[in-house]
Amino acid sequence: MRSMRLIALVAAFLAAVALPAMAQDAPKVRQIVIQGTQRIEAETVKSYMVIGEGDRYDADRVDRSLKALFNTGLFADVAIQQQGEVLVVRVVENPIINRMAFEGAQRLKEEELQAEVQLRPRTVFTRTKVQADVKRILDLYRRNGRFAAAVEPKIIELEQNRVDLVFEITEGPPTYVKRINFVGNHKYSDDRLREALATKEERWYRFFASDDTYDPDRLTYDRELLRRYYLKYGFADFRVVSAVAELTPDRQGFFLTFTIEEGDRYKFGTADLKVNVRDVKAADLKPMLISEPGEWYNADQVEDIVHKLTDTLGSKGYAFVDVKPQVNRDRENKVINISYDVQEGPRVYVERIDITGNVRTLDKVIRREFKLVEGDAFNTAKLRRSRQRIKDLNFFEKAEVTNVPSETAPDRTVIKVDVQEKSTGELSFGVGWSSAAGPLVESSLRERNLLGRGQDLKLSGSLGTRRDQIDLSFTEPYFLDRPISAGADAFAITRKMQRESSYDAKIQGGALRGGYAINDNLRQDWKYTLKRDQVENISATASRLIQEQKGTATLSSVGHFLTYDRRDSRVEPGEGYFVRMSNEVAGLGGTQNFVRNAVSGGQYYTLAEQVVLSLTGTAGWMTGFGSEKVRITERYFMGGEQVRGFANAGVSPRDASTGDALGGLWEYFGSVQVKFPLGLPDEYGVGGHVFTDVGSIGPTESYGSAVTINQANSVRVSAGVGVSWKSPMGPVALDFGFPLKKESFDKEEIFRFNFGTRF
Repeated sequence: MRSMRLIALVAAFLAAVALPAMAQDAPKVRQIVIQGTQRIEAETVKSYMVIGEGDRYDADRVDRSLKALFNTGLFADVAIQQQGEVLVVRVVENPIINRMAFEGAQRLKEEELQAEVQLRPRTVFTRTKVQADVKRILDLYRRNGRFAAAVEPKIIELEQNRVDLVFEITEGPPTYVKRINFVGNHKYSDDRLREALATKEERWYRFFASDDTYDPDRLTYDRELLRRYYLKYGFADFRVVSAVAELTPDRQGFFLTFTIEEGDRYKFGTADLKVNVRDVKAADLKPMLISEPGEWYNADQVEDIVHKLTDTLGSKGYAFVDVKPQVNRDRENKVINISYDVQEGPRVYVERIDITGNVRTLDKVIRREFKLVEGDAFNTAKLRRSRQRIKDLNFFEKAEVTNVPSETAPDRTVIKVDVQEKSTGELSFGVGWSSAAGPLVESSLRERNLLGRGQDLKLSGSLGTRRDQIDLSFTEPYFLDRPISAGADAFAITRKMQRESSYDAKIQGGALRGGYAINDNLRQDWKYTLKRDQVENISATASRLIQEQKGTATLSSVGHFLTYDRRDSRVEPGEGYFVRMSNEVAGLGGTQNFVRNAVSGGQYYTLAEQVVLSLTGTAGWMTGFGSEKVRITERYFMGGEQVRGFANAGVSPRDASTGDALGGLWEYFGSVQVKFPLGLPDEYGVGGHVFTDVGSIGPTESYGSAVTINQANSVRVSAGVGVSWKSPMGPVALDFGFPLKKESFDKEEIFRFNFGTRF
């Protein structure tokens, strides 16, 4: 045994002594010969090698050179052979891609696929890159809910070592979510939790939506939605244990299973403030703590309080404020006590704003929505408002605004904006029917982001049995790169008022508009209008006062609008209020001379989830000056949408002998309405409402003694119920209104229906 160890040691010693000697005896590489190159220069090949001419031959360095050449991705095969003092390198170059194509793609556009893959024409072809691109295409299809998709790359060899690369795509059917299950829920049913998710189960009526196709990113979002849902209702210990997606054997669908732990339900306890900001007293911020002890804990309300504290201090000039809610759970009494710690945060400034993802939209369109610019003190409240302003543009499917620390200085931050553009062009054609206009056909062409500049251009027209109209409008939201909107309108309208007032009217004209925001909530707008109206086709039995209106008149007016809006949403408000005032003066030229004023407003309350109470009202009055009376085409007519239960112009002073509506010079109307869900899934877009409408109208000038007028300044009251549906083909509204207080000469309309289709 000892002899064997001795032999091994001697052998190792001899090898250590002999190898350097052998290396010294190895021949030098006098020349490196490159063979097989077509496009690549020989010197380029040599530059990648570890061994060079003049070096002694070293098998290790040759091996490393071989690997280095392969790693360039330029060669399909490499061989290195020693022939005496000559090192022969034989290479087979990878071909160049001449053209790329995607065959079989229908659900995804070629532009989307091209943006996903890494290979491009005139780049080097490698099988590794092709396989990586196949995986990217499959991932893209899976994100669009098609897990049965297959991609097969085909190579067409061309002369001069070029190839055409074709991805043959079999998209397969969509992979739907067949069922969503929950394990561990006791407080809320499966159906209620399914409503909280963004992912929906497959149903036949969801042919216009994609929420019922499986998307792993949406599944991650659903976990967060579940957490928010439970935290909103006081389950502070809630957690999602797991979210599992199981693909069916036929690869046609998924079963989703959420395993959850609800935990205990908590109520609000005490709420305290700890303020460590110079010249700020805790007592001044106390009104912001709107949570009431004894109410169920609501994480959304806590977040709202944090935002209000940050915004309030930010508006007072404290840009560097950090508000942290410190939650203290009393598990025994099921109470959560919260202390809001308000500290001066570190002084951080905006270094730059990076914008990515915008292909068509110009950078400046996004930048001008920011409340922050480079060099400003960083403020989270302004960042949130900027994020919302960008989303409100409605140009993007996704708009993510975040900030990250700067790599150059600790007191700098970089704001990153990542957007994903969506189509902003709209071409629509529709047919429909409404109580106001009767059967109608309409079409519209609109681009809301013209040439990527944020400009709005619209051409629309409608043809109906009671009204024809064509409109052309253009709006520049930032005129001369300033926060001032400017726009122009042109229109032509034909109104058939035979049923209401025994005449027809043709109106042509245009308008110039301008407006600006005074602050985040207050806006001022101006408008100049020039139009000509012609009253014609007056019935022989029409009121004498209508017959006197026959002919043409010209209106030249300037209008002013002031709006203060504190609603949480301008489309479907649930909280907040707005007040709007308008004034219009006609008489700057033209034949019509009057002053018109109006005030309107509304208050909104969320009574329960998706249950909204709204109180809205409008008052308007006008008066003529000079010898001209206010023309009938400019007067107020009430009914229809204003006071439901009455027909269009159903509430108006009337000629007692003919029944023609003559219109009034003042009006007011208001509505109390409660909107609520009908228990159907949210994606149906069906909701109900109950309402009470009030209003009145009256003249302020004499019609003359030759005509007897039925008029009353009394209040009209109606009440009713209705159903609205945001259908995929357009909005549908159905109202049943019942007059509770009316005059004998008023015109009723119990049933009101509006339907529009777009395709």
